[in-house]
Amino acid sequence: QVQLVESGGGLVQPGGSLRLSCAASGFTFDDYAIGWFRQAPGKEREGVSCITRRATSTAYADSVKGRFTISRDNAKSMAYLQMNSLKPEDTAVYYCATGRIATLQSLSYNYWGQGTQVTVSS
Repeated sequence: QVQLVESGGGLVQPGGSLRLSCAASGFTFDDYAIGWFRQAPGKEREGVSCITRRATSTAYADSVKGRFTISRDNAKSMAYLQMNSLKPEDTAVYYCATGRIATLQSLSYNYWGQGTQVTVSS
């Protein structure tokens, strides 16, 4: 069955970096786009970044442009989100998701991971 497993979250100080990983299995990874989303307490889920199946195109939310970088390794069925210059407002549970179309809209994604907590605090 389709499975997405995020890892790499944790507690980091403002200005620090984290690299999130998403391990995929149960489907042909390079047939699908990947999206990263986040949800903070009391807030709606927000699209952070997405990447097309061949990594030919990426997109980012305005709030993370220039700080976050999405990538994927189709040979390993892995996706990544490099997060630099982290701010307290980046604190959230981060999810990876897979779907046919690379978009920041959550409704476009069929399968989701369980999420990994990122906390940015001094």
